[in-house]
Amino acid sequence: MELFGYKIEKQLGSAVIEKGTNSFVPPDLNDGSTVINGGGINAFSTNFDISFKNQKDLIGQYRNTAQNPEAELAIDDVVNEAVVLDPYKDAVQIHLEKLDVSENIKTTIAEEFATICKKLEFNNAGPDIFKRWYVDGAIHYHIIFDNENVKKGIKELRYIDALDIKKVKEVTKDKDKNGIEIIKDVEEYWLYTTTGVGGLQTLKVADETIAVADSGLFDSDKEVTLSYLHKAMKPINQLRMLEDAMVIYRITRAPERRVFYIDVGNLPKTKAEQYLRNIMNKFKNKMVYDASSGKVKDGKDTMSMMEDFWLPRKEGGRGTEVTTLPGGQNLGDMEDVMYFQKKVYQSLHVPPSRMEQEQTWGFSRGGEISRDEIKFTKFVTKLRKRFSDLFYTLLRTQLIAKGIISNGEWNSYKENIDFIFADDGYFSEIKKLEMMNTRLEMLDTITNGEMIGRYYSIEWVRKNILMQTDEEISAMDKLMAKEKENTPTDDDGDADDTY
Repeated sequence: MELFGYKIEKQLGSAVIEKGTNSFVPPDLNDGSTVINGGGINAFSTNFDISFKNQKDLIGQYRNTAQNPEAELAIDDVVNEAVVLDPYKDAVQIHLEKLDVSENIKTTIAEEFATICKKLEFNNAGPDIFKRWYVDGAIHYHIIFDNENVKKGIKELRYIDALDIKKVKEVTKDKDKNGIEIIKDVEEYWLYTTTGVGGLQTLKVADETIAVADSGLFDSDKEVTLSYLHKAMKPINQLRMLEDAMVIYRITRAPERRVFYIDVGNLPKTKAEQYLRNIMNKFKNKMVYDASSGKVKDGKDTMSMMEDFWLPRKEGGRGTEVTTLPGGQNLGDMEDVMYFQKKVYQSLHVPPSRMEQEQTWGFSRGGEISRDEIKFTKFVTKLRKRFSDLFYTLLRTQLIAKGIISNGEWNSYKENIDFIFADDGYFSEIKKLEMMNTRLEMLDTITNGEMIGRYYSIEWVRKNILMQTDEEISAMDKLMAKEKENTPTDDDGDADDTY
């Protein structure tokens, strides 16, 4: 298998598949790919538009939805929490403490990851990359190598629009001696569509040359990747419709309008209507002074439904009368709009309290943190973990291409590699100080109550109250011993009080 070429072919040769290894079930569609029967790309191109139309239309709807002001504010909250740009540290760092390898290999892996982040320009464009992934539901990059020397690793990473690419699993079936169809082989690749001189063109791209991270959300058939905006589309559309209806109602019902009842006596209908029009023209025509030319001219004011009503009144009525229709009532009622705005934020897992831009955010004692904020933090952590698939794919490709690790070693490496995203420095510092203050207060209570040595051991207190790990305890003991050796003593052997 050529891992980094533009084509992958699995050589079956004349090998005989062992008994019990055949399957009649297609592969699990857990990545939004499309399964087609064997026959190659030509057999699939006949239904190309039908298979891809839903995916493209859906992504287009996601992008239009993201332009809504309420959705854009909620998305910005998610992106700003997930990817924090700090001038003093990287937006994301690799954590290799759990990896059981030598320090040289750890250093090499960390350097290769730093190289990948530079090629992605993640420290500058990280929020834009994450937002693109969040809105579209997936993000794709084409991995480009130096064909003359693959050992140099990744040469360039080029973004691929999610509208133009789709993963395909081509299943080759065979029949056993009982005539039952079994899965003989599964080939995975990507189809990239582009508009060329001759019209729509389809390119077959090897699976190993595409780095992808998807949302993990799929439709019922698991052939279409969904975005995290999918649940918000309905409330956003309802909010738009309600806002439009509210604006129309306010424009048409807000002004007060006059009603002119004109006495037409015993005039026939035709003459009565003509008389009514004459009265209308008499009052609707007015002399207007044109300041630009200095002339006086007739200015006709066309009647509309938002202005006056002219109604004829037969003989026997109360004569000519002018009354006023009241304007619309409850024009300041915004409860319905606020309800759907709240639904939009809830569907995006953003605390509705963040809608109130003028409200200050108190971040002090842990008991004062709302449950919605805690749930939102956990949701952002889940998003970061899912987005990290992009880093895993790129790091695996880089390490294997350079020969640092083998393809078989990657699975054991991946389980012990974590990516740590930077947090907001101010709020993270306040949170740490609050937690430390709470622990010290608890420690002071246990110490003054003389519980240490009677009910709790020192080791238990350090692990369960101060939340120190074994490594931290060992390192702290060494530091305290070193400080004790360097501390000057007075004549009685105790530490010098003036030190």
